[in-house]
Amino acid sequence: MVSEMAKQLASKFKYLPETIERFIALFGLDETEKMLLAYEKHPKATIRTNTLKIDSYALKERLEWKGFILEETILDSDGFVVKKQPFSLGSTTEYLSGFYFIQSQASWLPTILLDPKSNEIIIDMAAAPGGKACHIAQKMKNKGSLVCIDISRERIRSLRSNLSRCGVINNICIRMDGRDLNKLQLKADKLLLDAPCSGEGLMAVDKKRRLERGLEDINRMSQLQKELLAAGISSLKKNGVLVYSTCSTAPEENEENIDWAINNYPIKIEETNLLDFSPGLVTAFDKKYNEDLQKAIRLYPHKNGTEGFFVCKLRLLEEINI
Repeated sequence: MVSEMAKQLASKFKYLPETIERFIALFGLDETEKMLLAYEKHPKATIRTNTLKIDSYALKERLEWKGFILEETILDSDGFVVKKQPFSLGSTTEYLSGFYFIQSQASWLPTILLDPKSNEIIIDMAAAPGGKACHIAQKMKNKGSLVCIDISRERIRSLRSNLSRCGVINNICIRMDGRDLNKLQLKADKLLLDAPCSGEGLMAVDKKRRLERGLEDINRMSQLQKELLAAGISSLKKNGVLVYSTCSTAPEENEENIDWAINNYPIKIEETNLLDFSPGLVTAFDKKYNEDLQKAIRLYPHKNGTEGFFVCKLRLLEEINI
């Protein structure tokens, strides 16, 4: 049953009342109100230098000469918050030349935690439109092997375009359902699953989701995410690393999936050693999850100035035969 307070907030901010009721149950009324107010503001634009083509100092100098004002971030030395843009970030010569990628700060985290190396085989399971794939290739110094998977014909075109623009050459792009990954008979050192999700954390940039996405969508995506997780875990070498992320704050798409994976596969959650982020949930809606989920990371608009985001680093203890 939806409370009167949830109905009032839903009417004020234009959300489904059921969504607000879930937020209050998860975070409490005070945090919910702060989060809803933060979702009224569009996150600040951020860019990530493509060090395959230019260093951050040179990029900053070029863009500031054109009137942009950039602020360095502590999250990644190659990233900037754009404080002022005299014209579109997507229309500069530098962008078209692949010198930077327009990407939210939260989206840098999965690659940072994956820690790609130049001698590794790495799979990006849901790679389009290519922001994280380009970041991975950058960390690999364009060496090793990067296998980019995506199911969408349209989105994989964007993926290939962005990889080409950014000068990535150590990749192969395959259009396929990630749930069929085992058919490739690959065993990767590392794997990124930035899973398709309900987008519950994107309420600031896509306000239509506030009234169009509910619990039914969350549960549907949660089932898909489990199937993708299973395929990804099975495609890792022993001691391989899988980083799982979503732009959702729903525990059904995050902690519940990781808890399910821990109970069904020989994996463990790794420490991230990143400070100033909220920990993963160990209880939600009267459900209890593995205590190690405190090692996962959650980001919120009112705390971090980003979209709602979840990321967790896993390690496979025993290779799975496929």
